[in-house]
Amino acid sequence: MRTTTLRLAGVAVAGAMVLAACGGGDDASSAAACEAGKTDGDLFLYNWSEYIDPELKTAFEAEYGVSVTEDNYDSNEAMQPIVAAGNSGYDVIVPSDYMVTIMIEEGTIQKLNKAAIPNFGNLDPNLDTSYDPTGEYVAPYQGGTTGLGVNLSVVGDDAAAGWGLVFDPAIASKYAGQITLLNDPRETLGAALKYLGYSLNTTDDGELAEAKDLVAAAVKNIAAFESDQYDELLTTGESVIAHGYSGNVVVSIDEYEGDDEYAYFVPSQGGTIWTDNMAVPFDAPHPCTAHTFINFILDADNGAQLSEWNYYASPNARSNEVMDPEVREVLAVMYPDDLSGLEYITDTGDFETNFSDAFSEAKG
Repeated sequence: MRTTTLRLAGVAVAGAMVLAACGGGDDASSAAACEAGKTDGDLFLYNWSEYIDPELKTAFEAEYGVSVTEDNYDSNEAMQPIVAAGNSGYDVIVPSDYMVTIMIEEGTIQKLNKAAIPNFGNLDPNLDTSYDPTGEYVAPYQGGTTGLGVNLSVVGDDAAAGWGLVFDPAIASKYAGQITLLNDPRETLGAALKYLGYSLNTTDDGELAEAKDLVAAAVKNIAAFESDQYDELLTTGESVIAHGYSGNVVVSIDEYEGDDEYAYFVPSQGGTIWTDNMAVPFDAPHPCTAHTFINFILDADNGAQLSEWNYYASPNARSNEVMDPEVREVLAVMYPDDLSGLEYITDTGDFETNFSDAFSEAKG
């Protein structure tokens, strides 16, 4: 579940029914025939869980006379091979920054027809979208950071706010069986690399081996490698420390009304900052509906509603203008004062396999 609350990677911390056939999705160029507001069938969305307000899906269905079917994944690495294999049936996917680069290079997402997405102009022009070098393939969706959620009543207000809570045996052993780590090779090995003082984008075999050994040594204290329910496990008392995405953790804390008992932070050694994006698979069956959905999400009010629901940062400059001020305030607070320790995960090319292999070995 990638839900809820920080500021967007790339944003300076501050904070009637129309049915028209636009061509089949078997040919990526079919998107060129799409026009703003046109649809060519129902929408099949492949997204992180709990990442879109259900009311937005209902509103899209009502406005355009189509149905929305959503499936979920828990990591970019789980999503990518399904789309790359072809015939996935999905019209819109939501890959993170580094995965966008990979999917562009492998040809598994198609260029957007921006003429069919007039709200594209609402996006903040200062966003860092270097992962889409030509700016042709994706529309930013939401952003945040990855860090730790903790139960302060157990860990204590004065605990060192670092990755040592997970990776220092002397500290983590106090919470054995009450710690969860993301089931994600780049995020979890990245956390270990940051703890060791390395870049989470290392391509050094020795540094990765150290990170692998660190995760392997931590396994005895880990309750689960969990990318979906980690936030609920934290606020229901089943765990004490949860590695996770800012928004998910903050929303759960807010729903629990546990602002004084729980906290989210990016560890002192740094962590991941990220941007998720809307993209259209190369063989999307309904590319026009996909473009109309992307345009719908990029509407100022809809973009604001999205962030107000999931507490992730909006890349939409106009949405930030109309967003609830209290939500904007929370989003800004969720980033550390010092951003120098934050890194985007980047595509490491052939070395990506090393991360996947190391993670499998570390988990045992």
